[in-house]
Amino acid sequence: TGDFARSLAVRLVRSGFRVVVGSRNPKRKASLFPAAAEVTFQAEAAKKADVIFVAIFREHYSTLCDLADVLVGKILVDVSNNTEINHHKESNAEYLASLFPACTVVKAFNVVSAWTLQSGARDGNKQVLICSNNQEAKRTIAEIAQVMGFTPVDMGCMSSACEIENIPLRLLPAWKIPIFLALGLFLCFFTYNLIRQVIHPYIREQKNKLYKIPIEVVNTTLPCVSYVMLSLVYLPGVLAACSQLYYGTKYRRFPDWLDQWLQHRKQIGLLSFFCAALHAVYSLCLPMRRSHRYLLIETAIKQAMEKKMTIWVEEEVWRMEIYISVGIIALGLLSLLAITSLPSIANSLNWREFSFIQ
Repeated sequence: TGDFARSLAVRLVRSGFRVVVGSRNPKRKASLFPAAAEVTFQAEAAKKADVIFVAIFREHYSTLCDLADVLVGKILVDVSNNTEINHHKESNAEYLASLFPACTVVKAFNVVSAWTLQSGARDGNKQVLICSNNQEAKRTIAEIAQVMGFTPVDMGCMSSACEIENIPLRLLPAWKIPIFLALGLFLCFFTYNLIRQVIHPYIREQKNKLYKIPIEVVNTTLPCVSYVMLSLVYLPGVLAACSQLYYGTKYRRFPDWLDQWLQHRKQIGLLSFFCAALHAVYSLCLPMRRSHRYLLIETAIKQAMEKKMTIWVEEEVWRMEIYISVGIIALGLLSLLAITSLPSIANSLNWREFSFIQ
């Protein structure tokens, strides 16, 4: 009768299923569930249901052993997760199956949050990963998931349960290498620009330009990181093509480093777009700085003292106008690449359309 069980009951009732909730304190918990859901004792609930969602923690599985006779022949759906990756030698679902050998255990719904269950699969891409040693039981749970508005994905036999239980615990597994790569590039370019724009003028001319570090130095660094990251998106494809031409076949396996590089191209590209977008925002903020205003006033005073009517330089004006215009177009094209890398957009394009955009 926890948060997940309540959300699951709400979603099942809305989807037209008859729901019975098993509780040790049914009178106290009944008000937490929809009126259409029957809240009763665990033994009574087990007798009335053919499919039973076991919404309790692994350490409490043994409390259900008293219901072993009632659960014979039932489908037990394990929805639990661990607090750490590979916390136990065997998965929660395999442990549950060992406690109730007369039941059919299915691992499902553990990658779906309680919030998603209540709000429904509104983004159209909520998958329910399912695994079991019984094909008929998997088919039954898949049909329930479809009626609830989710997309069932068959992950195979029960040995896949450990992998499924680790999925909610992983923090950006495909992003670690690209993020470290971006940070490494940023530090290299930042150090170079810091020496060039701040430290070098201070040593040579005794000019204090530390104020440039937060905005100007960072803004000079971001586009460097962006275009290097963008080049790293397409470079592995060129290397892969060269490898295939060299060996005269496309069926030879790539080296592990190249294979990993190819798999991280989307993340590297999105980080390139992120750096470019930050560069655009930083550039828009340049005229807002107090230092920029002081420099404008200083220039105006010098011009007045020298009695100059204008400091207009046609070549510099045109150069800056073209520079900014090309930058805007480049950011627009990079935005298009980033958007089409998203699965929901990429799935709506055929191969020729995707290749054309690339």
